[in-house]
Amino acid sequence: MKNNNPHLVESYVGSDRLICGIVLGVITFWLFAQSLVNVAPDVQRSIGIELGSLNLAISLTALFSGCFIVVAGGLADKLGRVKFTYLGFILSIMGSLCLIFAHDVMLFSLGRVIQGLSAACIMPSTLALVKTFYNGAARQRALSFWSIGSWGGSGLCSLAGGAIATYLGWRWIFIFSIICALLGMYLIRGIPESKVQDTGNKAKFDYSGLFVFVIALLSLNLVITKGAAFGWTSSLIVCLAIICVIAISCFFIIEWRKRAAAFIDFSLFKNKPYRGATLSNFLLNSVAGTLLVANTYIQTGRGFSPFQTGLLSIGYLITVLAMIRVGEKVLQKIGAKKPMILGTIMTGTGVALMALTFLSDTFYVAAVLIGFILFGLGLGFYATPSIDTAIANAPANKIGMASGVYKMASSLGGAFGIAISASVYAALLSLRYSNEIAATIGLLVNVSFCFLSTVSIILLVPKDAGK
Repeated sequence: MKNNNPHLVESYVGSDRLICGIVLGVITFWLFAQSLVNVAPDVQRSIGIELGSLNLAISLTALFSGCFIVVAGGLADKLGRVKFTYLGFILSIMGSLCLIFAHDVMLFSLGRVIQGLSAACIMPSTLALVKTFYNGAARQRALSFWSIGSWGGSGLCSLAGGAIATYLGWRWIFIFSIICALLGMYLIRGIPESKVQDTGNKAKFDYSGLFVFVIALLSLNLVITKGAAFGWTSSLIVCLAIICVIAISCFFIIEWRKRAAAFIDFSLFKNKPYRGATLSNFLLNSVAGTLLVANTYIQTGRGFSPFQTGLLSIGYLITVLAMIRVGEKVLQKIGAKKPMILGTIMTGTGVALMALTFLSDTFYVAAVLIGFILFGLGLGFYATPSIDTAIANAPANKIGMASGVYKMASSLGGAFGIAISASVYAALLSLRYSNEIAATIGLLVNVSFCFLSTVSIILLVPKDAGK
């Protein structure tokens, strides 16, 4: 049973049990929900979803996570971070059940939306719990394990998802997700509730800001994923683009007028290290499109099974798990900027190797194996220094919102990276370009994201960040 005594919260020191519970919460999204990037062809055959609709449904989880993660982070600050972690676990179970029983695009898409709302609750709440219950080196260690759940989960998703889909069927992915959620709920039992003390501020929630924000992102996502199918100059796509522009303009006007109770507190971005960590995080997470394009191409263009495709990414899994703790130690010795830059460069180099689709099977397999190793090394170097830079520079009374904005950058980066890469790949195929050319260009889009992430770190993150 949770204890709301503020003195108990102040005296409580985070344990390894709490870290395990937090990590299980994180991997319900990054491992299981993201496993669909490797089993998309199996899902398409099983349910009969058109490719464009499937790509849209896959991106919905990250999109809805991004839309609502700031809201959930702010509400968790006020109502309780442990409470919202529990809520996230429950939503994860509900979303997984929808996917297990899905036999049409509607229930499948609903399950993906619920999984996104689950991630929106879990991500900022668990980061805020780390900030509250761990300090100094212990906090950096806890963040490393949080990153292992996040980046390591994304590294394991191709291998685990491919193996489960090949030998048990893709629906078993979400049965395992439910088991992890139940274990996570058990492990965080008894943790004292953590929330910001009531200051007497009764400002109304910014529903109008949230509404136009969701409309803007949904319309933009539909333009990206459906533009090629309907025609970029079709009346539907043009109308959606106009709606997106109007909604974005209205959002900034609303947020400026409601500065005291805005949906997104833009004052957070006055802090340069926080701004640099968040922007580079958005751009580097956009590289998630690599997994969808590379895995789809390897299965459809090279004839690999989902499990064989997953095996190619095993270097990513091993290196990202190993290097996250190394990134933590490097952070403590030389600060955050250098490992963040090195991480983005290595990630981009790895993606560039995967784009060499003109190679023969043997040489291309070698290029993909090395590419995934560099991919994992880069993300491992980047992860902990970036997260620590962001939350260490956030005000204590806004850590939930700050964590929410940072993770919103992760989720939206992933959503739009997948949508853009998949749309470029599908559009080129529809124009009768070869599978190899379409995959190469789709992957090079991700290299450009890495380049922009590197530039943002160089310009915005100071040399002494993290020291």
